[in-house]
Amino acid sequence: MGLDTLVRLQRRRPAAGPPAHRLQLPEGMTAPLGCDAVAVPDRLGPLVVPRLPRLGCVYTDGSHWWWIVPSDSDYALPWPSPAHYATGALVTGTARLIHRPQGTVPYTPPIPLYLALCRVTGTAPDWSRAVPA
Repeated sequence: MGLDTLVRLQRRRPAAGPPAHRLQLPEGMTAPLGCDAVAVPDRLGPLVVPRLPRLGCVYTDGSHWWWIVPSDSDYALPWPSPAHYATGALVTGTARLIHRPQGTVPYTPPIPLYLALCRVTGTAPDWSRAVPA
């Protein structure tokens, strides 16, 4: 077994805590690249949307906005606080769809989403930070 496989297996282990369920994709949509989700507090959602070139499926549960992204969009990319990355698009609350894109793919492009979140949270993108000697 390679290191990539071991990392993937560890990420797929269920976390302790309240039971989680997967965000449901709208009928007719498929997730050929797998499905993860990125959440931000409700107050930040409306600030992120106008900064994105394209929106995929967006959900809200009353306290967070959730964006569907391809699986492993957190690989070597620490999402800025207070964003939360949910492997497998597993959430503990009840979320409702607030934006459905045209077509059959539910994804918001992860790099523009990451940059928009960095911008609204005042966080420098990880690759632009100084590396300690």
